[in-house]
Amino acid sequence: MDDAGRILLIGALLLAAVAFVLLGLSRLGLNDLPGTFKWRSRSGNTTIYAPIGLMLVVSIVGTILLNLLFRR
Repeated sequence: MDDAGRILLIGALLLAAVAFVLLGLSRLGLNDLPGTFKWRSRSGNTTIYAPIGLMLVVSIVGTILLNLLFRR
């Protein structure tokens, strides 16, 4: 049970660190990466936002980090 608690605590700390980095980047003006798809309806009631560029970056960075951490 101690191991599960430590893993959850480390995960929460890492998530908080990522959140602070993203907040800092948005204050610098890096809100949208190239590849962000935004669509608004003509009436303005519906907006679709798909951050495809961000999804690719997060996927690549996550794959690299997981491969480095769990390499056998």
